[in-house]
This record gives sequence, structure tokens and C-alpha cells, in this order.
Amino acid sequence: MKLAVLTRFLEGYAPLNYQEDYDNSGLIVGDGNQEVTGALVALDCTEEIVDEAIVHNCNLIITHHPIVFKGLKKLNGKNYIERVVIKAIKHNIALYAIHTNLDHVHNGVSGEICKRLNLKNPRILRPKTDLLRKLVTFCPSAKALQVRAALFHAGAGQIANYSECSFNAEGYGTFKGSQDTNPFVGERGVQHQEHEVRIETIFRTQDERKVLVALLENHPYEEVAYDIYPLENKLDNVGAGMVGWLEEGMEADDFLNYLKYSMNVKVIRHTRPLPKKIRRVAVCGGAGSFLLGDAIAANADVFITGDFKYHEFFDADKKLMIADIGHFESEQFTSNLLQDIILEKFPEFPVRLAEHCTNPVHYFF
Repeated sequence: MKLAVLTRFLEGYAPLNYQEDYDNSGLIVGDGNQEVTGALVALDCTEEIVDEAIVHNCNLIITHHPIVFKGLKKLNGKNYIERVVIKAIKHNIALYAIHTNLDHVHNGVSGEICKRLNLKNPRILRPKTDLLRKLVTFCPSAKALQVRAALFHAGAGQIANYSECSFNAEGYGTFKGSQDTNPFVGERGVQHQEHEVRIETIFRTQDERKVLVALLENHPYEEVAYDIYPLENKLDNVGAGMVGWLEEGMEADDFLNYLKYSMNVKVIRHTRPLPKKIRRVAVCGGAGSFLLGDAIAANADVFITGDFKYHEFFDADKKLMIADIGHFESEQFTSNLLQDIILEKFPEFPVRLAEHCTNPVHYFF
């Protein structure tokens, strides 16, 4: 299979424009035209992971965390990042990362935590903005049905569980073509009035090219009039963190034991339990302290994530319990998630989970 086939699938599941500005998801090392014979999936890309890929004849490594976050000015092996990249290139191993874009999809990293905790009705905790655009175009009434159908087929008009959404208003447009035109209606050099339909519909930013191609290929006019507006509307199924419900309320101690078992963790750092049962649970894979205010606003009883700093625990302010299970621990099942979605699409493709644990944090008991 061509590498580009697999990466297109992954980027359909978690589009690259869903990642944060600081991130570096996508193909880091490799050529989309190269044949991939096997993939190794891990949370991080380390030298040991590259060695494991070599042993198992995997020429693609898919990780959650990108090995390269910032630009590399030199490649001389003076740090682990440069050594990993050099070794991967030397052995013709492609490196691909699917980071905050996978964090931000409904069935991504936080969704996997919800699944393992068996949370009901999970929803995004902080939906993302600037992911939607509005298209406005003007079309002869006789062709409006054709144009709308083409736009919908290209991905426009989707609002949550509703598809083919648009607003249409009738009016008339005017134009006068020069002698160099070949107008669909009217005559050269004569102002023409045409009964038209104003079509408004929305689309995701990553679908803009497909939507415009559909518009231009199906609109009958030589010069197609259209406007594209950025929208501040939030995309409710895309964003950071999630919040859901336990089937039944649990006492704090019982819940913490349930959390340890469900997430396979040895240590939980947490704030003082509140004098009530835990029912509503907010989660965020990785470093999620930035979502504490969102978890409180969502009336969560507990917020599960990693990497809370000492003073940030005070910010719980007796409004919920913070449960810090660790960065690696909160994301450790991301590799399983990636393996599952790849095998569901490409059941014959050899994809294996890394055996080496990349967690840099160790505990002494």
C-alpha cells in the first residue's frame, strides 16, 4: 500500500487542520509514494522504537507525539531527536504523527478514556471554532437544484446530525457581458435580468477545495459569483476534552479504585474528595489543566487528566476533584485506538503495537 493512502485515511479520521498551531502532526519523515509493508504504532518515537521497527521490518512508525515539534537547523546526532530522525532516514522508515488533531475528534484520545470508563452520552468539553465557512452563491432558478446537489455531495450542508442544509431566497440578478463573453443567458452587450436563487450553505474548512470545484463545475455561468465567510460558530463534535456520565454515582474512594483499574494506573494525584457521589466525569488525555475551568463550568464532579502543577490543584477550589493519572497513563491506549481504526479500514495491513514502553516517568514504591 502506498503511504499516501494510509495517511489520507488517518487525516480523514482526524483532519490536520484540527491540530493546535504549535503542533506538528502529519508526515514528518518519508515520501507519500513509498510502499509501506508494515506499521509500528507507539505513543512516542524514540531510538528504541526505531530499533523495534527495524527488527520487525516495519517501514512506518505512527506515533501520537511528533518527534519534531520545532524546526531542525542541524542533523548531527547531538540529541535524541536528531538521532531518531537520522536512524529513520538511514533505514528508510517513515515517521508519522497524529497528535492534537486526534485529541480533538469525538472518537479520539479523550473518547477512548470515556470508552474505558464506560461514560454515557459523552460530549466535547471545549468545542473548537474557526472550522466552518459559509458559502453564498447566486444561481439561475432552473439550475439551483443541480448546484445544491453538487455542493451537498462535496460535503457542504452538514449540521450535526442533519445533512443537505441550506437557505434559499429568490430575486433577480443583472449583468452585461462584453463582446468577448459567451453568456449562458442573455446577449452580449445588453444588460440582462435573470431570476436567480441565492443559495447559502456551510462547510468545513478542510472541504473548501472540493466544495468550490463542485460549484464551478456545476454552475452554468461563465463567471460564477460567490462569497465565502468565516464563521465563529463552534463545531460541537470537535474540540478538547470530553465530559460524560457514570451509569450510577460512586463514592470517591470507589471511583478512584475504579479509575486505577480501568486506566491501568499505579498512582493518582488528586485533590480532596468532595462530600458527594461522583457521577459526572470530565476527561482530557495528556496535559489538560487548561480545561479545568471548562470542567467546572460543565458541573463535572471529577476531572481526569495529567500534568497538573502543584499550584494548579488549588484552582479546583472545592468545586470538583482533580484526578491526575499522569500524561503517559492518560494516553497509553491511544496506540490501541490507532491500531483498531487502521485494521477496521485495512484488515490485511500488518500493523503492530510497540512492545517498548516509552514512558520517561518512573515510580518508586
